[in-house]
Amino acid sequence: MTLICNCLLVDSWLFFSDKLKTNYYKKNLMSKKMTPRDVLNSVVEGITSGDLDSLMTLYEADACFAPQPGQLVNNSESIRQCLRNFIDLKGKLDLKVKRVLQASDLALVTTEWSCSGTGPDGNPVDMYSKSTDVLRQQSDGSWKFVIDNPWGTD
Repeated sequence: MTLICNCLLVDSWLFFSDKLKTNYYKKNLMSKKMTPRDVLNSVVEGITSGDLDSLMTLYEADACFAPQPGQLVNNSESIRQCLRNFIDLKGKLDLKVKRVLQASDLALVTTEWSCSGTGPDGNPVDMYSKSTDVLRQQSDGSWKFVIDNPWGTD
């Protein structure tokens, strides 16, 4: 009987100990400030899930976005529409952060990305590019896009 009670006690302690650890780690992860690399990975999650509102929180109010080479938009509604166009492809976005250069509250991030989806006409769309992005650290420690150039240096 004592052995059974001890086993139950140990099992209960391990169960609740794991729960406490899980809650502890979840709490720390939730309070973790995102790095510039995390922001870029969040773009993939947002586009894949279609969460446009969450994507928009990653941009400063006066951010700029290059929807195609040689073109630049610099207001929230235009950026929202550009992101909506990516989401509407209902494709798979793969992104690899290649480099993060940080100086004080600014970060230059370069990536390679590809996206395969379906265009508005129903035809397959395959895109690939190297992006160049500038992010700024906010007063709360988070990072947001100042310039999002999915087309790199083009």
